Amino acid sequence: MLFRQLFDKESSTYTYLIASGFGREALIIDPVQEHTDTYLGLLEQLDIKLVRAIDTHTHADHITALGDLRDATSCVTIMGEFTQAECVSEQVSEGDKITIEGITLEALYTPGHTDESFSFYLSDTKMKAVFTGDVLLIRGSGRTDFQGGDPYKSYDSIVNKLFTLGDETLVYPAHDYKGMTCSSIREERLHNPRLAGKTAEQYAEIMRSLNLPNPKMMDIAVPANLVCGKAN
Repeated sequence: MLFRQLFDKESSTYTYLIASGFGREALIIDPVQEHTDTYLGLLEQLDIKLVRAIDTHTHADHITALGDLRDATSCVTIMGEFTQAECVSEQVSEGDKITIEGITLEALYTPGHTDESFSFYLSDTKMKAVFTGDVLLIRGSGRTDFQGGDPYKSYDSIVNKLFTLGDETLVYPAHDYKGMTCSSIREERLHNPRLAGKTAEQYAEIMRSLNLPNPKMMDIAVPANLVCGKAN
């Protein structure tokens, strides 16, 4: 399996490129527009063909590369069924399978950070991982105070869905702000300070007390991402 974790320093965004091998089909998760040329160069170097490009949710801190990658590669762009981004080629629902040559991801509806957030679960003989977008972060979780966010839905998505995937499942979020690159379901279940041993009400109180400023690109990024980053 080919697996690459790429990082945007400006927004602390992780992008994931996955293929079953050289010369095979590939998919990308949460691509950032400013790095489109990097992605295209890596596709060429690895001799893989991009056929699926996925956003876990409508990002508020960067502009997506979905539109640019579709223009460059004719890939299918994908988001969850509750997105307001009508520009995507395909919308997925809970339990839907996204399949490329040798790789299958299962769509999991995990609202809470936004009301349309999805995670994507990879269960392979070589790797079990979940790409959680912003709902579950490494030793943290995504804010719940805008874009239809809800702390109770966030808690339910994490504790009653993601935490059931198996302790060995690797956790790959869309962001990290402390230099961590990967976690596991076991680590987050036992050591995530917002969630370990917390009730839904305790978690909601933690999230309500964060008082974070809006992302600095929010007013630009959200409208652009609703048209797959192709705003004029």
